Amino acid sequence: MPMATSQIVSQLQRSIARAIYGKEEAIQLALITLLARGHLLIEDVPGVGKTTLAQALAKSFHCTFQRIQFTSDLLPSDVLGVSVYNPESREFEFRPGPIFANVVLADEINRTTPRTQSALLEAMNEAQVTVDGKTLKLPHPFLVIATQNPVEHHGTYPLPESQLDRFLMRIKMGYPSHETEREILRKRVKSDSLESLEPVAGVDDVLEMQESVARVKVDTSLHDYALEIVNRTRKTEHLALGVSPRGTLMLQRAAQASAFLDGRDYCLPDDFKKLAVAVFSHRVVASARHASLQRKSETTESVLREIVDSVRVPL
Repeated sequence: MPMATSQIVSQLQRSIARAIYGKEEAIQLALITLLARGHLLIEDVPGVGKTTLAQALAKSFHCTFQRIQFTSDLLPSDVLGVSVYNPESREFEFRPGPIFANVVLADEINRTTPRTQSALLEAMNEAQVTVDGKTLKLPHPFLVIATQNPVEHHGTYPLPESQLDRFLMRIKMGYPSHETEREILRKRVKSDSLESLEPVAGVDDVLEMQESVARVKVDTSLHDYALEIVNRTRKTEHLALGVSPRGTLMLQRAAQASAFLDGRDYCLPDDFKKLAVAVFSHRVVASARHASLQRKSETTESVLREIVDSVRVPL
């Protein structure tokens, strides 16, 4: 990695860390998602910093940012935009919705209906939307960071598998440690750390890094390693649905971004191993017999960890 690029990456990490205390892994995974041209799903209980992470990332580089608060009465047009009749020109004019931004925060995405959730499918997969028969390109880079409350909370609509598959990875923030929470209390008394964040990179810098990530080398042995993990998810009796081919591609892109952040132009087995659970956990479905034992998300994650640990790492 060139020195200038390395400095930009370090500055991005430090900038986000000023708003998110004690969550270095979550920050790293968010940057991996951005550089791998993916989308991030953050699932956890309210109040642990899901929205703050998304806002801090957007504030750390020059970009357009939109926040969509998903509610049960939200319509697809509230996300994509709407055509409005102009009496002067006697024509309909399209007014873009909040989806037309570099970073889109889909806050509490599972509180809206499946109809509105599906408005994001084309945007997240192809970086474009189709409105009134016209296909419109979205800006680059384009990143959706969605937050959702656990499905057992009141007023939630579980995301369908097709929607979940659009996310590069799903992460959890978790509660902060005692020391970290004390630091939050001490610093937040003075000011809101988000307000003090300044951009440390430009859109062109991010696009250049995304291109560099795509050029990171992946050895054939690592392809076989990833495919062995994927094949075992499809054969185990603990899972009713295994990882899709899109999931395999997403793992490779995430591993390339991880190698890039570590300053390498080649992948190591550990790049795949450490990201497999985050990339695959929301793409698989636990079998009914095993899912009844505990929460489904915990079941799939434990099964995936066992599979990853059982596959021989290439030397």
